[in-house]
Amino acid sequence: MKRFVLISSLALLGWVMTSTVAQAQYNNWSVGVRLGEPSGINVRKYFGNNRAFDLNIGTYGGLYGTKRSYGPGDYRSVGLTVQGHYLWHTAVTKSESIRAYYGFGGQINNRRTYPLRLNGEYQKTLSLGGSGIGGLEFFPVNKPYSIFLETGAYVELLQSPFFLSLNTGIGLRYNF
Repeated sequence: MKRFVLISSLALLGWVMTSTVAQAQYNNWSVGVRLGEPSGINVRKYFGNNRAFDLNIGTYGGLYGTKRSYGPGDYRSVGLTVQGHYLWHTAVTKSESIRAYYGFGGQINNRRTYPLRLNGEYQKTLSLGGSGIGGLEFFPVNKPYSIFLETGAYVELLQSPFFLSLNTGIGLRYNF
């Protein structure tokens, strides 16, 4: 299964990168799905030629395993998350079919944690932290969608200061 996903992703990436002229659709709204950490619905608003705001709403804690050490205990489930980033982006190719971006923002998570003091019982925890992201977005020629691949990090401030988590994702957005 992993081999199939890898081969399919590489084939799709090769197809997208063969474009010669693009009419990039990055000055409006886009809505799509993001698979990764976090996974869920992705909404992006582009501003002018080089800025955007990106919002992810979905699940958190499933990609790298649901049982992870967390503060004085662990968490064993997937939670709900809202993540937002202010982005700067620029064309990588002359045709603007490939754009690179990076940005900073925050993340709010709601999940069950199992602190040692509760002897196996859970408590619901609302956590808050900062995050940074970088990625590539591909705009196929004359198509209303884009494909993106990104990576970044989340550093928690509240409930477990300095808890660090890798944020990676791949997704598809419809641009309108």
